[in-house]
Amino acid sequence: MKKLLTAADYLEGILRGNSVTLARAITLIESNNPEHSSLAQEILLKCIPHSGKSIRIGITGVPGVGKSSFIEALGKTLTKKNKKIAVLAIDPSSGRSKGSILGDKTRMETLSADKNAFIRPSPTSGTLGGVALKTRETIVLCEAAGYEIIFIETVGVGQSEISVSSMVDFFLLLVLAGAGDELQGIKKGIMEMADAIAVTKSDGDNVKPTIKAKAEYINALHLLPPSASGWIPKVTSCSSVTGEGVKDIWKMVEQYVAFTNENGWFVKQRSEQNLYWMHETVSEELRRRFYSDQQVKEKIKNLEQQVKDGKLSSFEAARLLLS
Repeated sequence: MKKLLTAADYLEGILRGNSVTLARAITLIESNNPEHSSLAQEILLKCIPHSGKSIRIGITGVPGVGKSSFIEALGKTLTKKNKKIAVLAIDPSSGRSKGSILGDKTRMETLSADKNAFIRPSPTSGTLGGVALKTRETIVLCEAAGYEIIFIETVGVGQSEISVSSMVDFFLLLVLAGAGDELQGIKKGIMEMADAIAVTKSDGDNVKPTIKAKAEYINALHLLPPSASGWIPKVTSCSSVTGEGVKDIWKMVEQYVAFTNENGWFVKQRSEQNLYWMHETVSEELRRRFYSDQQVKEKIKNLEQQVKDGKLSSFEAARLLLS
């Protein structure tokens, strides 16, 4: 194994924008090894004063909607303007599939080779809470390394979106046209979180269905309550193949940032998110300490078997473990 650097060494490398040092620091944060934990927290604390200056963008949509292609198209547009971008991914299913997201990242080949881009898949095990918490900490390190725009990509439409929306400034929902009922599979809650909806793959034979889909989403948004930010969510379309509409989405993000900075929502939302993550960190640490406790480890298998055999109710077993 490589020699462990000191927290000061890590900080120096991260502040210089050294992507190898950044990647090693993120690996420490993601590690479940207790020996790595204190060093990871020390690095994190040193990076916090240098963080908070990026624009954080959450991107979601059902599998196959073209998230990777879209991020690559928008990412290349931004790196050409000499912007430094980081792409992080939350994959709550990867504990079962053992890292499907890693395969997903290989589709961003051009962006991966760009010196102004940093791409990092999520850990491949643990609870969603733990994965999301480590992504939140990774954002801090990426910001300290000078990444100005951070994309947090989530796989599918479900619980992970709630975690992602609690760590980003702008939340973009990607949808497909011509996939039967346009609103099918898109939960109302996800639409309520979205600051913009983009109909992807708007090229070739898909142009006409895209126009229809846009109209349907515009109507659907009218039925939702107004957003707390005061921003009126927009519906647009784009093609990662032709590049059509991709730059317009970035302009929309800039408009949103300017609008929410002006009315104070940007700072207010960040403060509320910090509070949320304080409580999430406590919950995750309590969970970790509980399951790593020797007495719990000794009792858990026996109690699990009793619950399976119907000799003990799940509530009683939980009460015994907690006591």
